[in-house]
Amino acid sequence: MAIHKSAIKRAKQDKVRNLRNKSNRTQVKTVIKRVRIAIDEGAPEQAQTALAAAIPVIHKAAQKGALHRNTASRKISRLTKEVNALAK
Repeated sequence: MAIHKSAIKRAKQDKVRNLRNKSNRTQVKTVIKRVRIAIDEGAPEQAQTALAAAIPVIHKAAQKGALHRNTASRKISRLTKEVNALAK
């Protein structure tokens, strides 16, 4: 348990940041799931719109530090690749 004043403050900050990061990561998982569902259904237009909605959410999570920037780029790249393969 934190005893020093600075350690107590750090613990509080960590708790708040953890909740914020968890929320952002959950939102990223949700938008990715929507894209994957559209891909599985074989609906290219729906997949394109879901991807267009997912990209800014993933970028924002990376900006806020919930995801590493390379992880965000990898997720976007793989989703884009799958959507483009579906369109062909």
